[in-house]
Amino acid sequence: MKTKKLNAMLLIGVVLFAACKGSSSRYEALNIADTVIANKDNSQSATKLIKTASMNFKVKDVEHTNEAIGNLTNKYNGMLLHHNVTSTIEQTKDFRQTDDSVKRVSSIRTVADITVKIPSAKLEDFMNDVGKLSVYVTERKLDITDKSLDYLSGRLKLKSRSQIIAQQKSGKIVVKDPSAVLYLKDDMIDEQVNNLKIDDAVNYSVLDLHCYQSNRINKEIIANDNPSAYQNSYFNRFGMALQNGVVLFEELILGIANFWLLILLGVFSWVGYRYYRHKKQKPILNNI
Repeated sequence: MKTKKLNAMLLIGVVLFAACKGSSSRYEALNIADTVIANKDNSQSATKLIKTASMNFKVKDVEHTNEAIGNLTNKYNGMLLHHNVTSTIEQTKDFRQTDDSVKRVSSIRTVADITVKIPSAKLEDFMNDVGKLSVYVTERKLDITDKSLDYLSGRLKLKSRSQIIAQQKSGKIVVKDPSAVLYLKDDMIDEQVNNLKIDDAVNYSVLDLHCYQSNRINKEIIANDNPSAYQNSYFNRFGMALQNGVVLFEELILGIANFWLLILLGVFSWVGYRYYRHKKQKPILNNI
C-alpha cells in the first residue's frame, strides 16, 4: 500500500511539474511518468526461472526403456525432441563349425540418447518416474537459470521502441533516415521473439537422458568369409600333387623334344672335344 501511494504521489508531482513548466517539457514529463508506471508493473511481474536437467542411468533393456520413456512423455504432456539408439560391436570371435561356416560370437554395447521437453512444474516428477525404470542412476543433474532481468530488459526496450514508433507516426518526432525506422522495428521483433523464447523455456524444461545396458552376447552361424578355409583336404591335395608331377614331367619331355636339334649338336660337340683332347694327349705319352 505504501508503494502504491508513493508511486501515485510521484506521478501527480510529475504531472503538476509539467503543467507549471509549460508545454515544451510535457513530453519529457510523460516519458518520466511512463517510466514510473513501467517500473511499477515490472516490479510485480513473475520471476522467470528456466530449468534444465540431465540423467545418466543403467537399464536392463534399452529398447523397452525407450518405449517406457515415450509413454511417460505422453503422460506428462511433453514432447520428444531427439532419440538415438546405437549398438556397437566391441569384441568378436569366430569358431569354425564346418568347412564353409563359422559361429560368430560378438559382444555388443547398446546405448540411447533421448531429449524430451516436459512441463516445468512436472519435471521432477518425470525424473523420479524415469529413475524407477533404471537399475541404478549414475548421474542426475538439475540446473535453474534466472532470466527475470533479461525478460524485464526486453520488455522495457520493447516499450521504449514502441513509444518512439508511435511518436514518429503522430509526427511528434521526425526521422530523416527511413532505414532507421526499419531497424527499430526489427529490434522490436527480436525483443518480442526473445521474450517468447524465455516464456517457452520457463513453461517447458529440456531434459537430456542417456541410458545404457550391460553388454549382450550375440551368436550367429554365418558363411566362412576366409577363402583359405575352402581348400581341399591333405590327401586330396597330395593326390593332385602327384597328378601335377606327371603333367610337369610330360611337359618337360615335350620341351626337350622341341630342342632336340640343339641337344644333338651339343652331344656331338662334347664327343668331338673329348676325342680331340684324347688324341692330343696320346703323342705325349709315346714320347715318354
